[in-house]
Amino acid sequence: MAETLFSLDKRNYRECQRVFRGDRQQEYYRGDFWIEDDSSNIEVRSERKAVGAVSIIRQRSATNLFFRRSRQHIREDGTDLAILWFVKRGEIAFSNQCGNKIARPGDFVITRSMSPFFIECRTDRDGIHEVLHVTVPTHILRTHIPQDFSTGLFMPVERAELAIAETILTDVFRDEGTLAEQSARALVETAFQIIGHAVSDTEEVASARQSIADRRLADVLRFIEVHLSDPQLSTAMVAKGCGISPRYLSFLLRLKETSFSELVWDQRLEKARAWLASSDPRDIAISEIAYGVGFKSPAHFSRMFKRVFGTNPREYRGERAANGDGLLHEGFEQLSEGSNTLQ
Repeated sequence: MAETLFSLDKRNYRECQRVFRGDRQQEYYRGDFWIEDDSSNIEVRSERKAVGAVSIIRQRSATNLFFRRSRQHIREDGTDLAILWFVKRGEIAFSNQCGNKIARPGDFVITRSMSPFFIECRTDRDGIHEVLHVTVPTHILRTHIPQDFSTGLFMPVERAELAIAETILTDVFRDEGTLAEQSARALVETAFQIIGHAVSDTEEVASARQSIADRRLADVLRFIEVHLSDPQLSTAMVAKGCGISPRYLSFLLRLKETSFSELVWDQRLEKARAWLASSDPRDIAISEIAYGVGFKSPAHFSRMFKRVFGTNPREYRGERAANGDGLLHEGFEQLSEGSNTLQ
């Protein structure tokens, strides 16, 4: 359930610098925060929902707000936080050493505490400013967004991924305590992953539009994954299913620096290995796993498995049971291409 981080009006708005970080100064980071005082309708409310080290904050105001983070503040307080902003109403004017930008409703912004900046939160024509923003330790966000965002990042939330991420975070914020803590953390983690994909994809699109060959290769890889359990999977079957020629299929796989046989065997064996590691012998037999990933016989599966992992499936399952979370890290040996129909 969300809690009030701070609430300000005409009577107490001059205390904003003291209270904006919460009762124990546990939110955000040090900086100068002030409220425009030439308005007759001063009302600012900030509500917070904590999920682990992350805070989801909904802020709504009836007047303009200002925040400044200087180099002196950074020297005094080295807290490295990233703020994800989803603009609902009004604007966010952001200035730093790289220039000035304005985020409007539908835009997504990332700011970071370790670079000086000045932010102005402006109300719209109806005198309302509203944002959903998320504070997250930068080292956590970097696991999802490896790109440099030290001086800020601006994107339109029209992207489907960002809209979905905003919906997830809003739902977590609004939850009245029905979500388990682990579920809330998983949802926030998922939102960060989706945002990371959107940032990565935007950078790729900016550098070069996805080529026709890239799209066709994606179709091929999807078809193979969907039909991986079919022992009759072949180049002819994939080519027909993707509407391309077998020759063009070979060309696409060369772009990925692999062959059809190598790609399919690698995927089948890796899925079988994961299945063996996570299943109980009393629930599923090795032969069922072999058939389940597309092998025509358990004997062939056992030979191929030992060739790649250095142990047969039964021994591997036994080692996993004995060692708990021990893993085999032996790499794949290169598999011969064989015929176009996998045997």
